Amino acid sequence: MKLLSVISTQALALLLLVGNIAYARESSGPLPSWQDGASKSAITGFVQRVTTSGGVDFVPPAERIAVFDNDGTLWSEKPLYFQALFIFDRIKALAPDHPEWAQQEPFASVLKGDIQAALAGGEKALLEMMAATHAGMTSDEFTQIVEDWTNTARHPQTGRPHTEMIYQPMLELLQYLRANGFKTYIVSGGGVEFMRPWVERVYGIPPEQVVGSRVKTRFEMRDGEPVIVRLPELDFLDDKAGKPIGIHQAIGRRPLMAFGNSDGDLQMLQWTVAGDGPSLAALVHHTDAKRESAYDRESHVGRLDAALDEAKRRQWVVIDMQKEWQVVYPAARPAD
Repeated sequence: MKLLSVISTQALALLLLVGNIAYARESSGPLPSWQDGASKSAITGFVQRVTTSGGVDFVPPAERIAVFDNDGTLWSEKPLYFQALFIFDRIKALAPDHPEWAQQEPFASVLKGDIQAALAGGEKALLEMMAATHAGMTSDEFTQIVEDWTNTARHPQTGRPHTEMIYQPMLELLQYLRANGFKTYIVSGGGVEFMRPWVERVYGIPPEQVVGSRVKTRFEMRDGEPVIVRLPELDFLDDKAGKPIGIHQAIGRRPLMAFGNSDGDLQMLQWTVAGDGPSLAALVHHTDAKRESAYDRESHVGRLDAALDEAKRRQWVVIDMQKEWQVVYPAARPAD
């Protein structure tokens, strides 16, 4: 009986060990930072359907395209779009060469630290500031300026580098989709040359898979060397109705999946689900005031109003950040 008792104890221990191993495998499965729930199930179920060979919804790998907005979808966008913070830092850095800015709006308000007044002119004012601070240099010079800024600038509220204000659950989603044969693209209202220097390092998305707003450029020979020069004029605004156009021109395939967070992404999601065959549209809903920010219909940054209504009508996936994400940001890097 004692021997049987020992065997039973060992068998029980073995069963517990097997159970723990199975649980560990399940916990380290797809999207580990996501709570089990409606959004995670909808995403993984869709991916399983379109990647199951012989299934009615199977899609060949070459056609598996997933597009992501950047601001508010892959990284934070509060208190302001990060490229706006970059623009303000560039105004301050260039101010000694532009004494007229001290009396000229919206530059004067930036230099006084009155950001609300600087942005009172809306999109027109922001584009004016972007043209003044992003043009006149070569593409290589601009890339270096962006790299220097992302390496040194810090988020005004958390003190973390902006490239650490990214969403861990979305990083896992990007990796999960690529592991299942998807090509992942950024389709953002942000400047394409502002994003390309760092997106591969941060998201694993190569620069050629970034679609964004752009200024006009021209080819020149400078000191016997060919360069691309940035001009102070907007060439394409990749926002709202511009996003489907950007996708059509730069990607050439209608996406299977689209992820956004604001009304600026509405047309991109509409375009994605309008195609033949399976599709999935999803919105990141900022509901977590404690770990990130809570905002939607009344926000001046990342306003989510018409798109939220459309999502409810059409049963798109709405990702509740507070309820469905176990963590928001990756763990801070240890001090050097």
